[in-house]
Amino acid sequence: MSVWPAWEVREGERATRWLHVRLVFGDGARIDALAMVCEGWVCVEDVQARPALALEDLALFADWIEGPLARACGAEPGPDPGGDAAPGAHRERPARPGEGEERDLVARVYRAAQERGADPVLAVMDETGYSRRGALRLIGRTRDAGLLPARHARR
Repeated sequence: MSVWPAWEVREGERATRWLHVRLVFGDGARIDALAMVCEGWVCVEDVQARPALALEDLALFADWIEGPLARACGAEPGPDPGGDAAPGAHRERPARPGEGEERDLVARVYRAAQERGADPVLAVMDETGYSRRGALRLIGRTRDAGLLPARHARR
């Protein structure tokens, strides 16, 4: 991982610094970010990843950059929540249900919401943590697997 200064703005004793952050993984994936640091606060203003990051990976991104950003600002990072692993050394995701288990879960949640008269897409979003688009994709895959009926009767 590399961190280098983009620019700095000073107002009296207060300095606001912007830093470029780049993580490159062994599989060729890359994350570039622009972070702003001021008075102990860090704000990530822009993140670009190739391939795209899942939300779980974006949450891990903060852990990966915390130490290097602190060192670049002359501060000591807090304890490493990831143990001895180097930042950006791996891209493991939190344990999630397997594909078949996830589809079963989606079918149960979707049907339960329909029976209650609630929005089934929102119920799937709440249960899985996916965005609306991700939940709709998952619902579509669950339909394709035959666990939910087709949306519209085909003529």
